[in-house]
Order: sequence, then C-alpha cells, then structure tokens
Amino acid sequence: MNSQIALIQKIDALLPQTQCGLCGHRDGCLPYAKSIVEGEEANKCVPGGQPVADALANLLDRQQLVAEESVWPIQADGRPQRMKAIIREDECIGCTKCISACPVDAIIGSGKLMHTVLTDLCTGCELCIPPCPVDCIDLVEDLQPILNSDTRIQEQNDLRQRYYAHIQREEKRRLNRKGPVVRAEIDTELFAQFSAQSDAVPAIKVLEKPKPMAVQQDAKTTIELAKIRTQIKKLEKQLSVREDQTKRNQLEELIQKMADLGA
Repeated sequence: MNSQIALIQKIDALLPQTQCGLCGHRDGCLPYAKSIVEGEEANKCVPGGQPVADALANLLDRQQLVAEESVWPIQADGRPQRMKAIIREDECIGCTKCISACPVDAIIGSGKLMHTVLTDLCTGCELCIPPCPVDCIDLVEDLQPILNSDTRIQEQNDLRQRYYAHIQREEKRRLNRKGPVVRAEIDTELFAQFSAQSDAVPAIKVLEKPKPMAVQQDAKTTIELAKIRTQIKKLEKQLSVREDQTKRNQLEELIQKMADLGA
C-alpha cells in the first residue's frame, strides 16, 4: 500500500496542478494520478501535453501515447499555450459563482460587487466560465515567458498547496451549505489521506456533521407525561400515608411508562 501511495505521489508531481478536470477527473490532478496507477491511460492531461504524457510513460515504463489534443496552439516547450481568465468587470454582477468554482482561489470579490482575477495565480483551467450567468469571463493568452523546469516545479508546488487549502475550506462550508455545489464534489477523503503522508501540503481533515439534537417531544407526548406525573404524585402521597401493594404496582408501572416515553 505504501509503495502505491509513493507511486501516486510521483505521478502527481509530474502533473501541472491546474486542477482543470480535462482528464475526466473533475476534482483535480491527484484523483487522476490514482486512476493512472489503477490502469487508466497516462496521456489525458491536456495542459501537460506531450511532455507530461511522455514523462508519465517513462516513469511507469509504459508505451508512449499521443497526448490528448488541446484547443490551444502548442508552445515551444511542447505544451499547449498557457491561458489566463479575465473578467469584464463592468459586466460582472457579483454572483460569486466563479469564486466558488476556482480551485486555486485566484478570483477575489464579494457578493453583488465586482470580481477580478489575480492573473499571476490563474491556471487557465476554465472552470470559472460555465457557472458565470452573464458570460463575462474570457480566456486570453499568457504572454509571460515559458517557464523553465525549476520554475514550473515551484509553480506546481504552490498550486498544489493552494488547492489543498481550498479543499479544506470547502469541507468546512460543506457542513452548512444550502445551495448547489458549483464545481464537482471533491473526494476529500482521498486528499486527506495523501495530506497525512506529506508535510509539503496543508493537512486536510474530513469533518462530520454534528449529530442532530434529539427531536423535541410532540405536544401529545408532553400532555401524556404531564398526566402521568400527576398520577405518580398522587400515588406517592397515598403510599406515604398507607402502604398498598396494588397502588405500589400502579406506581411502578407509571414510572416505567415515563421511561418508555423518554422522560
């Protein structure tokens, strides 16, 4: 089991951490890494392109496969063009749905107020676009220089950290959420398992909903209990004056009845 976890971590380290779900795993790169170990093909990471598909094939000693095609042109490093989301701020209605959808918390704003994208943090995952009710989000080319290997690893580590922190906040919100989930339900237990194995990511704790308080007694039960208590007091008073086995039996039956009603 430990060797399997170690392999999943090695695969996850090669994935770009965009958490975009284009591989078919809507809750992030780690679930795809786990699925690869279980036999899924390792060429489905669209933003990683051919370089990631080849790196995974080498790691796993599998046949190299052609990477899933991207809608964006290919950069000089063999990966699809990096994109960034931007919000047409004068059209934004402040619904906050894009904020909930962003896996790395790259969007800021408040309800009914304008939102904006922190472009340095945006991965171009496109997850903020479908929930926007006014279609005011565009994708534009990232004009920054292509990342070298060290910078890319640093970026991936940062994005992984941000996503784990995002997951923990979502887990806390899940307990009290009343509206629909904007993005896919996250397999929090999987991320919690792996966060416990690494000091490089924030620890994730799966939270349980507090047990509901006992249902208050209905009116009928309350009235019944009041009658029984009156009868008990009457019998206790009579028995204090003169012992009577019949009344003693009645008293015990009433006490048991109260216990059965939860009093």
